[in-house]
Amino acid sequence: MGLESVGGLAMHTILSKLGPLEAASVSCLSTRFRGWASDDSLWAEFCSHDLNLSSPLDPYGNPVPSFKAAYTAWREEFSMYPWPLVIRAKRCWSKLKEWLAVNLPEVLPTLRRGASEDEIEEFEKTLEIKLPLPTRVLYRFCDGQELPNEHFTGSLPTSLLGIIGGYALYDHLVNVFLLPLSHVILDTKGIMHQLGCSTRSNYIVVAASATYSEKIFFLNCNSGQLFVGTRNLVTDGEMLPCVPDALISSVHDATGNQQQDAMLLWLEEHGRRLQDGVIKVRKERKIRSINLFPETPPLCSSAITNGVKVRASAAFVPEFSNLQDESEKFLFAYSIRMSLSPDGCVVNGMTFSSCQLYWRHWIIRANDAIVSDVNGEAVIGKFPLLHPGEEEFVYESCTSLPASRGSIEGSFTFVPGRLADAKGSPFAVEVARFPLQLPDYIF
Repeated sequence: MGLESVGGLAMHTILSKLGPLEAASVSCLSTRFRGWASDDSLWAEFCSHDLNLSSPLDPYGNPVPSFKAAYTAWREEFSMYPWPLVIRAKRCWSKLKEWLAVNLPEVLPTLRRGASEDEIEEFEKTLEIKLPLPTRVLYRFCDGQELPNEHFTGSLPTSLLGIIGGYALYDHLVNVFLLPLSHVILDTKGIMHQLGCSTRSNYIVVAASATYSEKIFFLNCNSGQLFVGTRNLVTDGEMLPCVPDALISSVHDATGNQQQDAMLLWLEEHGRRLQDGVIKVRKERKIRSINLFPETPPLCSSAITNGVKVRASAAFVPEFSNLQDESEKFLFAYSIRMSLSPDGCVVNGMTFSSCQLYWRHWIIRANDAIVSDVNGEAVIGKFPLLHPGEEEFVYESCTSLPASRGSIEGSFTFVPGRLADAKGSPFAVEVARFPLQLPDYIF
């Protein structure tokens, strides 16, 4: 029995498992095979799987007559790149855009159309560099972000739409954007000249905080590694790698199928953290942004004591870290979120409609050794008063460590009612231990 005796539904299943290249090849066997291989529902599956397309569109977003025509147009447009790399870069951007559409749609208009081959070649000529292949393909899909027009003078910006996100720490506000190629040229020329980095002619600035607080990411176009500047960036050119070196491979090899540079790995990891809810959008002072403080265990701890819930997590702050200071090498910001349950505060069987913080106690460890045991009034000068059902009271502070890993744990002392009118005895509220650690991926 020949394959031509197989039914159309069975052949559709077989061809969908074989893939688009094989489906195109079998169309040459006979008229019947050509009919099966040309079935547009088959190519709709290929377009959905490889390119995340739900309608037949070419790479520029224009409608085309069929899904087969769409798939062909994409293959032709990206014929100079390994196809698995194109699929991977497309999926990376699609997942980021899907998450943004649901959670932070105001960022989507800032994403620029993809750069053309001519624009990328002119960019490389201007800076006299050769982009790693994965980064090049990423820019083909999206040429970074439109940057805000505000000139920051210390006041809060009207929008925090950086796709990488950031954090606030006292008056230090970070919100990282992916730079378009035009800004990469300007910032690379300006910053590298300022740093006096003639020996780093293959470094380009690819992402930065669009606020008055500097945080700058550099791509080494030779190795494909991504770096972030530390506190000593200006004085000594000190940087930290943002992705594990062992994962980077074949960044300039157009013949294989294993190309991955730090930019691709970094954006994929960022997308995974967003989709898994590790980091989320947070609203502060009526401004929404991607916040880099983790929201899920084990990076975020949670404990409830007498109805008071405290969540805590930390983020590494490379731009304030000083690798030359043996006692304070690594700086970590930490975020504390506290709230009162809808049932109120319950102490010794009695329920109270409010409680107020007046004391804190922290135990800070570097590795497993205690380096600080802190007691003091208030938190950042405030005595938060909690009521049932209200939004979390959130504050941020920081600590530095001589080691790349450590932890914080402790407690807050509350009184039922208010400090000025206590309704019962003070009680301790647990802050469960949360980690401080230099991450594999630095954002």
